[in-house]
Amino acid sequence: MEVTKSASRKLKRKNTLIAWSFIAPNFIGFLIFTLVPVVFSLILAFMKWDSFSTPEFVGLQNFTRMLSDDTFWISLKNTFLYTIGVVPLTLICSLGLAILLNQKIKGVKFFRTAFFFPYVTSLVAIAVVWSMLFHPTMGPINQFLRVVIENPPGWLSSSDWALTAIIIVSVWRGMGYYMILYLAGLQGISKELYEAAAMDGANKWKQFIHITVPALRPTTFFVTIMLVINCFKIFDLVQVMTDGGPGRATNVLVYQVYSEAFVKFNFGYASAIAMVLFVIVLVITVIQFKWNQIREKV
Repeated sequence: MEVTKSASRKLKRKNTLIAWSFIAPNFIGFLIFTLVPVVFSLILAFMKWDSFSTPEFVGLQNFTRMLSDDTFWISLKNTFLYTIGVVPLTLICSLGLAILLNQKIKGVKFFRTAFFFPYVTSLVAIAVVWSMLFHPTMGPINQFLRVVIENPPGWLSSSDWALTAIIIVSVWRGMGYYMILYLAGLQGISKELYEAAAMDGANKWKQFIHITVPALRPTTFFVTIMLVINCFKIFDLVQVMTDGGPGRATNVLVYQVYSEAFVKFNFGYASAIAMVLFVIVLVITVIQFKWNQIREKV
């Protein structure tokens, strides 16, 4: 009996070690590259540090500085405007593409691949190409628009249209990825539901409203969460296409964090902005989860 218990303990210990050997590499990577920097950034938010001198504790000074920082409020407004523009447009475009490419049409696999391809293409390359397309005088977009209107927008050179241009590129790049998620959701809906609805006299629009939309609610919830988080992290497109300009028209929160930290070397203030950004994203995500729970109970 004792021998059996001893062997059982050894087997359990061996299985535990094997499990930890699989978990350890990912956990160590998370610890070094994510957890430690996040904790350090949280501490640094209450410090004044330029990476050359000794960090100086300043309490809430970095956070109170934001209240009178015009650039912070402009960046916050631009981030919200970008999110409000990208999220619904991407949802509509990706769902529309998914419904269209869920049909049995010739070359459907090619079109699915073509729409997904921008998501895996180098974002720098995408930004450079779109910058050329949006050129106010030589770009093909404005050359086409001149046929319709006399004075087309200046796009990236205009403070009124630069953020709109960034939104257009973001929607174009991301809709293919979320289209794949919606395709998976659509293919999980039983065709018998549509057949029964058709027999009851429901047209395509009523089938979409009463069958497709409710069945895709979990997918839409996931896509919305991911879109909102990604929108608040927007940086690369802004950096390559507009560098935050013209003026501060496309200055977003993550770009300001970058600017304060690696251009002005205000690492404490940059960390404070990053913490505020984290809290905003956390609050919005919690609200979305609560709203989804309420919707599921209805």
